[in-house]
Amino acid sequence: MKRRSFAAGLLAPARPLRAVVLISANAEWAPVRAHFPRAVIQRSPFGEYFAEDGLVFFHGGWGKIAAAASAQYVIDRFQPRLVVNLGTCGGMEGAIALGATVLAVKTVVYDIVERMGDAEEAIRDYATVLDVSWLRVPDPMPVVRGTLASADRDLDPNDIADLRRRYGAVAADWESGAIAWTAARNKTRLLILRTVSDMVSVKGGEAYGDPEVFRKRTVGIMERLVQALPAWLEAAGAGR
Repeated sequence: MKRRSFAAGLLAPARPLRAVVLISANAEWAPVRAHFPRAVIQRSPFGEYFAEDGLVFFHGGWGKIAAAASAQYVIDRFQPRLVVNLGTCGGMEGAIALGATVLAVKTVVYDIVERMGDAEEAIRDYATVLDVSWLRVPDPMPVVRGTLASADRDLDPNDIADLRRRYGAVAADWESGAIAWTAARNKTRLLILRTVSDMVSVKGGEAYGDPEVFRKRTVGIMERLVQALPAWLEAAGAGR
């Protein structure tokens, strides 16, 4: 007799849930879905998801609103001991190299504009320090442990110097800050791994005006991150 899952309509994995793997952008989700062609796809209010080998892969959506809402949804629905966010980011020239993977140890939401006072107070409130001391060392793959800056916009070349100086950011994305803040409020362990898909300098972004650069590179990036995932789960104590 099949045992029903904690998620309505989803049959429970053969072993206890190891983690929820949260994927944000559509271009990031597509290669992950393709990596598991036999997966039984289900739908949530945010997008598709499926169970595989004690994991739930969940498409949470792009931008801070979808990221925060879907992070809370998977925490409430699946009650995982670990959430993993795999994805891409834009690298800041001079701080990180193309193709490098950031293991986030801090996130900053920087697109907060305060007209009545100082926005820095609000930015501090939404900044999150990620405790990853529970990860076994050495890291399963080369990573840059650093700060990710998040905003509901692509990285403005004019912001790079300020983001590096004020926050020590090495790369930027649209979702990490919201996911980290939500996980911290729920006291849920979080591992964010984002690979630099394109570089941005004071002269502009190499993918700006040419989104195919991002899309094509994202396929290989997500494939490599999914392949490395078992080793990261072992390092997190969530192995088989």
